[in-house]
Amino acid sequence: MSKFPNVSTTIFTIMSQLAKEHQAINLSQGFPNFPVDERLKSSVVKWAKEEIHQYLPMAGFPPLLEKIAILTQTSYHQKVNPATDILITAGATEGIFASIQALVNQGEEVIILDPSYDCYETPILLCNAKPIRINLNDDFTPNWEAIGNAMNSKTRMIITNNPHNPTGKIWIENDFIQLERLLDLYPNIIVLSDEVYEYITFENKHISVHHRPKLWDRSIVVSSFGKSFHITGWKIGYLIASEYLMSEIKKVHQYLVFSVNSIAQYAINDFMDVVNVSELGKFYQQKRDFFRNLLQETKFELLPCEGSYFQIASYASISNATDLEFTKRLVKEFGVATIPLSPFYADAKQTKCIRFCFAKEETTLQKAAERLLKL
Repeated sequence: MSKFPNVSTTIFTIMSQLAKEHQAINLSQGFPNFPVDERLKSSVVKWAKEEIHQYLPMAGFPPLLEKIAILTQTSYHQKVNPATDILITAGATEGIFASIQALVNQGEEVIILDPSYDCYETPILLCNAKPIRINLNDDFTPNWEAIGNAMNSKTRMIITNNPHNPTGKIWIENDFIQLERLLDLYPNIIVLSDEVYEYITFENKHISVHHRPKLWDRSIVVSSFGKSFHITGWKIGYLIASEYLMSEIKKVHQYLVFSVNSIAQYAINDFMDVVNVSELGKFYQQKRDFFRNLLQETKFELLPCEGSYFQIASYASISNATDLEFTKRLVKEFGVATIPLSPFYADAKQTKCIRFCFAKEETTLQKAAERLLKL
C-alpha cells in the first residue's frame, strides 16, 4: 500500500517533459540556463585533482562554515557560531526535510501558506503529523487572521517562504510583527523560514528572520548556494539555527546523508572569497525588467515581482480555461512552457495566473516573448 496515494509526478517534471516533447522554450522549472561563473568551475577542476574525495565532517567543511558565519554577520548583523549553528545540507530540500523530521512529532500540526512549494508537505506526513494549509490573500500577502485562527496547542511549526516561490512577493516588517505577536501566544511553535531567494530582491530589500532577535531561538533559516550561485544541480544549501534546535536536526541529517559532496564544499569555500552576493539582486533585476518589458505588448497582466526569479502573470483576459489547461496549450500551440499556480494550493485554487522563470539568457527570453505575442 502506498504511503502517498495522492502524490503524483510534480508539476515541474510534467511541464519540463512537455517542453522537451514539443521542443518548447522552458520557462517553467526554476533553473538558470546561462553559464556558471568561470571561477567556480575552475575551482571544481582544481579540487577534483586533489585528494579531497572522502567524507567531510558531518556538519560541513569547517572553513566554509566560518565563511557562512561571516556572510550572515555581514548581511544581517546576526552573529552565529559556525561550530554549532550551521549545517551544510544536500540542497535546501534536504534541510527542510531534516528539520521537519527532527522537530515535528506525531499528531502535531504544521501551518503551510499556500501557494506553497511542493516539498513541505511530504516530510510532515512522514511524521504522522498534520499539514494545515492556509491560503494567502489574493495579493499573496499573509492572511494573519486566518493564520491566527489556525494556531492552537497542537501547532508545532509554521513554514514561511520569503522571498516567495511562486509569486515573487517579499514580506514587510508588519508581517514579522504579526508573526511575533502570534508566537508570543504559542511559545512552543517553531518557524521554518525558507529563504533560498534571500539575495534576489529588487526595489525593497529582503527582511530575514535573522533580522528579528525575538525569533532567533525559535527559527531555522533555510538558504541555498544552488539559487544564489546559479548551481541548482549541485544540490547544496545550508541551515542556520540556534544550537538546541540544530543539535536535533543534525541527528536526522547524519543518518539521512551524513555529509555533503566534498568537491562542491571546497569549491564554494573558494568562491566565497571572491563573490559579492549583494550584486545578485541587480543582476536579476535587469533580467526581470528586460522580461517584463518584452511582455508589455502581450495580453498578459503582469503582477508585481519583488524578489526571486519568477514572474507571475494573469491570463484572465486571454482565456477562461483552467491554469493547467492553459499552460498545456501554451506548450503545444505556442512553444512556451510555464507553471500553473493551482498545484501549489491544497484546494487547487484557480487564480488565472501562471509562473514564468526569467533566470534565462536574454535570447531565450526574447524568443519566448515573440511566441507569446501570437496569443
